[in-house]
Amino acid sequence: MQRNPLSLLIFCGSLLLSGCGQTSSNNSIDHAKAHAVKSELQFEQGKYQLLRDGQPYFVKGGGGSGDMQLLKDSGGNSVRTWSTENAQQVLDNAQKHGLTVMMGLRMGKERHGFDYDDKQAVAEQKERIKQEVLKYKDHPALLIWAIGNELDLFYKNTNVWYAVEDIAKMIKQLDPNHVVTTVTAGVDKAKVQLIMQRVPSIDYLSVNTYGGLEALPQQLFDYGYNGAYLVSEWGPTGHWEVPKTDWGVPIEQTSTEKAASYRFRYQGGIAGAPDRALGSYAFLWGQKQETTPTWYGVFTENGHPNEVVDSLQYLWTGQWPEHRAPSIADYTINNKHALDSIHVKAGSINKALVAINKNSADKYQINWEILPESTDIKSGGDRESRPQPVTGLFEKQGLDGSLDFRAPGQSGGYRLFVSVLTEDNKVTNANIPFYVDAE
Repeated sequence: MQRNPLSLLIFCGSLLLSGCGQTSSNNSIDHAKAHAVKSELQFEQGKYQLLRDGQPYFVKGGGGSGDMQLLKDSGGNSVRTWSTENAQQVLDNAQKHGLTVMMGLRMGKERHGFDYDDKQAVAEQKERIKQEVLKYKDHPALLIWAIGNELDLFYKNTNVWYAVEDIAKMIKQLDPNHVVTTVTAGVDKAKVQLIMQRVPSIDYLSVNTYGGLEALPQQLFDYGYNGAYLVSEWGPTGHWEVPKTDWGVPIEQTSTEKAASYRFRYQGGIAGAPDRALGSYAFLWGQKQETTPTWYGVFTENGHPNEVVDSLQYLWTGQWPEHRAPSIADYTINNKHALDSIHVKAGSINKALVAINKNSADKYQINWEILPESTDIKSGGDRESRPQPVTGLFEKQGLDGSLDFRAPGQSGGYRLFVSVLTEDNKVTNANIPFYVDAE
């Protein structure tokens, strides 16, 4: 993607810090007084920078709109959305907390049945997006327009990039005050070069990448792209990237392992390219069911932050929080780890043991849950349903992090989840898949 017809593709996912406009007593923007805050991409002395209101703005963002006060307190400055659903509320709330918004403009996806050879459907989509841009373009918290998300995932019809270019060109005419990007599912040479050729009106490219983030700067260089980029989603190792059990289910990292992965990948893929990286949006600043209820969200279903949030604060500020979440040193069932592909007999008594490093936590409680393996597995972050827990199986819980539990009576795949909650409402969590064999 390019700043002009000859410019290079650039990754974006930035949001700019909004400090303009006034709010009414109900915390919504007074639209009669609000005005846009200009964002632009600068290339000077061999370095790309995102500017907001003329000042350098490095995105320290969270993908999702959960707990904006904690995001701000942790050193973050921006949030990302995937559509304009609840856009007014998100923009107003971001403005209230001194944050900016990378606003997603939802586009139809080929894998959901949208046909980019259907001229009428493409035209109707463009008109819908036009109205969305006109509605929100002057909000002072707005930083970036993001056209679509992972439109390239499992696609065959590359005409989608012509549609993206048509919309990008339109937005540039409607709103000269904000940068424009599109978001891809990872990168490969053919895709990068297609976007560079067909979508010259975007300012830069945003990329969603997980296990390969640390290699991203070199990959882009190898594909012929030397421009700026922003990482619009990144986080734990993806469920498609990890080892699997012998019955074929992915093994999730513990939150301790995830926190370490965030730190390592940030240093290589974002901090490691200071002349090209514009920042990033960590995924997910919220909670969702995707393969499991804990895989991507940095919050629990009860809204408690896990130890990844501590790592993000360290990355964004250089300082650890005063009160840190605990961490998991080891987690086993019957002295076996997840990589051992644990099998148990239906109805048998089994022992789980979690070893906890308290860090700064003086007091904590351990909670356990057994869920059947999810069968509602989607792709690309599409909505999934949470499995219902299997209850009545816990025999004895020890203060040493041990649990005696009875295996479910029905054969099949399950996961034993453990969550350690401190008195400061910080969490570390993990799960182990196990398979129940018939008696």
